[in-house]
Amino acid sequence: MDHGQARWFKSSYSGGSGTECVEVADLASVIGVRDSKRPREARLTVQRSAWTEFVRSLRSSACRGLAEHS
Repeated sequence: MDHGQARWFKSSYSGGSGTECVEVADLASVIGVRDSKRPREARLTVQRSAWTEFVRSLRSSACRGLAEHS
């Protein structure tokens, strides 16, 4: 899939001030990742399984952090 034709989604963790914005897109066989401030510049693609594990580990870390502060 052409990266330009992909439907990109901004991370829910992106700051409201226009900083730290990461966007992801489903590119059929892989996941695309880009900086929303520079959408035409370098982009990453990762295997679906790697992306799934990455997100799972972030969620797990966030849950552990919440439990530690309770």
